Order: sequence, then structure tokens, then C-alpha cells
Amino acid sequence: MRILGISGSLRRGSHNRKLLQAAADALPPGASLEAWEGIAALPAYDEDLDDVPAPPAVERLRRAIEHADALLIATPEYNAGVPGGLKNAIDWASRPFPDNALRGKPALVIGASTGLFGAVWAQADVRKSLKFAGAHVLENEVPVGLADDAFDEDGSLKAPELRDLLRDAVTTLVREVDAPVEQAA
Repeated sequence: MRILGISGSLRRGSHNRKLLQAAADALPPGASLEAWEGIAALPAYDEDLDDVPAPPAVERLRRAIEHADALLIATPEYNAGVPGGLKNAIDWASRPFPDNALRGKPALVIGASTGLFGAVWAQADVRKSLKFAGAHVLENEVPVGLADDAFDEDGSLKAPELRDLLRDAVTTLVREVDAPVEQAA
């Protein structure tokens, strides 16, 4: 099972990149996480550019999502909201609506921030955008607050309760992929 991981932070040493790696380490056997690094290459969403073919960076994003079994997004919180680059990536992935790469895709949103609350507002905003685009979004939250001190030097989470919360969340994501789709009556 292939999970596509997207960090909403562009910074090389970002806490959310570390959180994605911690999530990869917590995955059950048979599941792997592939980090997608293309947010910085995406042009600002412009419907005039969203034609066939879309810009190459956009096509790479859409293909990566389509070929993944699930999506894991780790978001920081900038000014009490979603980083612009991450929101832009979601906007591109949500087109064409309703038949887009996100439609029906199991997705989990986690986040780390240097503040106390672990990017919970940004996580909620990302979940809302993904749901609107048609993704199957899990409600699990993994808020890693005070992220400057939350990780060991090897990148693992220091707090056992956060490690357990993250492991439970990614295990739930894997189960969602493996679960049969419910048929409407």
C-alpha cells in the first residue's frame, strides 16, 4: 500500500517533514509513505491555466495522488491558517470538479507547530478543503505543539502519547484503504 505524504512546509528542516517521517516509521507492515516535494513548483491556481494539458507540476501532483492508495498531509499553521502553498496544491488537485484526483481518496491530516496547539486550526481547514473536493477524510487529529522541542535528534517524537496517537492515526488510515467501500442502499 502506497501513501502519498505532503508537507505543507517548504523548509528543509521543517517540523512537518519530521512528522511525516515519524508517520512513515509508524506505518504497519505492508504500507509505505512516499513524500511529494513539489509544492514550490506549482503555479498559483489559475483556471485559465487549467486546461489539457495542465502545467507539468500540476500534472505531476495529480498523477501522484491518483497513483497513491491514500493521502497523508502534515500541515504547519501560518497566521492561524493553512500555508498558501498547501492550499494552492489542494486547489489544483481538486480540479476538474467533481472528477478529480482527490475524489474518494482516503486522507489523514496531521500537523506540527511551534505554538501550543499543534496546528489544529490549519488541520481543520485542510480537512474542510479536502472534504469539499470529495476526499474521504478521517477525523483523527495529531496536533504536535511546541514542535521545537517535540522531536528527538533522530526525528522521532519524544512524547510516548504523541507516538501512540500518530501510530493509531496512520493505522486507521491504512484500515480505511483496506476496508470495503459501503454501498448505498
